[in-house]
Amino acid sequence: MEKERLEFLRRCMETVCPSGYEEGISRVWREEADRFADRTWADVHGNAFAVVNEGGTPRVMLAGHADEIGLMITYIDENGFLSFSGIGGWDMQVLPGQRVRVQGKAGELIGVIGRKPIHLLQEEERKKVVRMEDLWIDIGAKDKEDAEELVSIGDPAVLDYGFALLRNDLATARGFDDRVGAFVVLEAARLLSSMNPKAAVYAVATVQEEIGLRGAKTSAFGIDPQVGIAVDVGFATDTPGMGDEKKRVGEIAMGKGPVIARGPNINAKLHALLVDTAQKAKIPHQVAGEPRGTGTDANAIQLNRAGVATGLISVPNRYMHSPCEVVHLGDLEHISRLIAETVARIDGSTDFVPA
Repeated sequence: MEKERLEFLRRCMETVCPSGYEEGISRVWREEADRFADRTWADVHGNAFAVVNEGGTPRVMLAGHADEIGLMITYIDENGFLSFSGIGGWDMQVLPGQRVRVQGKAGELIGVIGRKPIHLLQEEERKKVVRMEDLWIDIGAKDKEDAEELVSIGDPAVLDYGFALLRNDLATARGFDDRVGAFVVLEAARLLSSMNPKAAVYAVATVQEEIGLRGAKTSAFGIDPQVGIAVDVGFATDTPGMGDEKKRVGEIAMGKGPVIARGPNINAKLHALLVDTAQKAKIPHQVAGEPRGTGTDANAIQLNRAGVATGLISVPNRYMHSPCEVVHLGDLEHISRLIAETVARIDGSTDFVPA
């Protein structure tokens, strides 16, 4: 990946943006989009938009959700310890002992998630999965008054992990699900800005996907696209212990290219166009069966208004909903290129009505 593109990805991944608190990534994303888009804007919901060839036909929406799972401060006790709830779905085994970044009144605070030491747990307690109400965040406050000078009820937090490169073109970060999707759709729009597309291309960094596909619903209604392509992460099954999971989600490997979904949530002709484009452009790709509505923005886009011809492309991802998710940089480049090459083939005469 080119240095400039890698640095933009790093900026995206270092930004804190749990569902409902996406202002930071919206600014970073639109600042980058301003370099090539016809115009950029944000809506009242927080979705960020960049359009290329506005006025073209048809309107194509490219969506990747920018939000990540996080925590929310819900209570401050008399000793200054912070209780919290989850924003989005957590594996509770991940949380104890983690360092966190709390977005407080005057800026970011570092805290740690505390739990009774294992030495003091009763035998029965050790057998149980920890509950969120048995954990707390320690910011080093002297008491409740001291904590309340820095933190308010409703402040968000994320685990304190940043972006790092691994070997063999792999990268790790908190929140690849799915800030990497927001990165990819903007990269696709950037490529399309020099390809003279016939379609109007609306790239959207959607919000609040982790709590119900909320941003995709409102942004799709506003754009009213005829075609939509969502980018999310998908389960890589190339790690130990995933043998049986291949029977459920497919054989998906890192570095083998985009995962193109096929099933009821996906328009059959758009799926065929994506696969045909990948073959003609020699873009490595994988296919995954999705036998029902997906838990992605593709679901909200497909069901918008009278219906949208929708596709879903996934980034192979290891360790989803953990602070150390892993993706392959080559996959990101291939997905951006696949989307751009596919959209460049779409014009006002392209028929997506199933035969």
